[in-house]
Amino acid sequence: MYPISNTLLFMGGFFGTVSMEKCAADLFYGTDYQSHLGTRRGGMASYSKEKGFYRAIHNLESTYFRTRFEAELSKFEGESGIGIISDTDAQPMLFNSHLGRFAIVTVAKINNMEEIASKLLDENMYLSEFSSGKINPTELIGVLIVQGKTFVEGIENVFKVVKGSCSMLLLTEDGIIAARDAWGRTPIIIGKKEGAMAATSENTAFPNLGYETTYFVGPGEIVRLRADGMEQLRKPNKKMQICSFLWIYYGFPTSSYEGKNVEEVRFETGRVMGETDETEVDCVGGIPDSGIGMAVGYSAGSHIPYQRGISKYTPTWPRSFMPPSQEVRNLVAKMKLIPNKDMLKGKRCLFCDDSIVRGTQLRENTKVLKDLGAKEVHMRIACPPLIYACPFVNFSASKSELELITRRVIKDLETHSRTATMLADAQTAQNVEVPAERIKAYATTDSPEYKAMVAEIAHRLNLDSLKFSSLETIVNAIGLEKCQVCTHCFDGSSFHSLEEENTNED
Repeated sequence: MYPISNTLLFMGGFFGTVSMEKCAADLFYGTDYQSHLGTRRGGMASYSKEKGFYRAIHNLESTYFRTRFEAELSKFEGESGIGIISDTDAQPMLFNSHLGRFAIVTVAKINNMEEIASKLLDENMYLSEFSSGKINPTELIGVLIVQGKTFVEGIENVFKVVKGSCSMLLLTEDGIIAARDAWGRTPIIIGKKEGAMAATSENTAFPNLGYETTYFVGPGEIVRLRADGMEQLRKPNKKMQICSFLWIYYGFPTSSYEGKNVEEVRFETGRVMGETDETEVDCVGGIPDSGIGMAVGYSAGSHIPYQRGISKYTPTWPRSFMPPSQEVRNLVAKMKLIPNKDMLKGKRCLFCDDSIVRGTQLRENTKVLKDLGAKEVHMRIACPPLIYACPFVNFSASKSELELITRRVIKDLETHSRTATMLADAQTAQNVEVPAERIKAYATTDSPEYKAMVAEIAHRLNLDSLKFSSLETIVNAIGLEKCQVCTHCFDGSSFHSLEEENTNED
């Protein structure tokens, strides 16, 4: 069992650009357009042939990226640069090695970090630590890279050694090297405009900066960007397992991955459910922000009017910061969403949302909606139930699978059954671990166990009805083959990819 990483449903995003002119403005705004992917730290590095590298890193836990970097923007004087919004470590990192000087940013989840670090230390390598005593994962990646004779060999070393995922941008003295995770779990998109190239996690960054999306980097592919074009340094691997949650939650509506737009996928999941759902309601609404696209689709499919029963207060709550405690995070989540009593009173309301993790906030929202006069509250979820911890990307704030409401319900249902048939001691029953085959039964859409789990979740959240999209709906909406999309958190599949080798060889 892998622990779920201690993040708030974010994973980080980066942006890099190489230009024939000064790149500071594009670098600044391109990085800022990654802000929906992270909340803790932001960093940028630029390179000038005359002045070399300049780097700055700031904490974003109580403010925004723009406010931290505007005052020193003039210091980024080069023609190339990389930036990142990160929920893990302080980035970019700077290295001086036999490969030359370079800066690096990563979007990564390294499950075997301690194992890698121990091996490097045994080889007389040096690693710095955070004040908490933990290793800096981006530094670890950099050290693995400089063990290679070339950048490509070093990055391939990362692909071979890291269990989890790692995509990266390297700012070198000769352009930017972009390397996508070996299984393609996180994306890199290439853009071009006259006199400049860019690489980004989210091509939402491109339109307002004048870039056109020209290429989606493949799994394990390595490319070098210069101001006049792109050079392929390593061909993509044969297999891909891109994270399906990119379309469900992470992605900004205007972003695309593998050529498929985020908002199109959300609309389609809602439309399919709306066409088949026979629940009688008066209005459909979306939980801002990521539930809105699905809700619009559901309204189109069901022909039930879309109404904004809940609105997000964007002037001061454009996104959630990372408060120090779960209690404060819950308060933030509550304060930024304002229900509209006049749109709710006396109505049978159906709301769409991206997912249910713990369920705590949804239970509180349901109570508020009914207290304000909603006659009924129904919930439709864009993805299947989240049942398995994600070992590949940082996708949840939970520290244990039992913080997922699905796993708590499964454990309680299984414990109740075992207590009734096998165990006299309730405390003993609580300590029984649910076998993997039983968990699999709950992950199977429309199985008796699945239906019992969904019904119990609806009961605990005080919902009049609850339905989740099927796995087939999600995969069809994305438009890729099932084997190309990672759905591990829903069905436990793709887990073999942690150990299986993925190459670009025929």
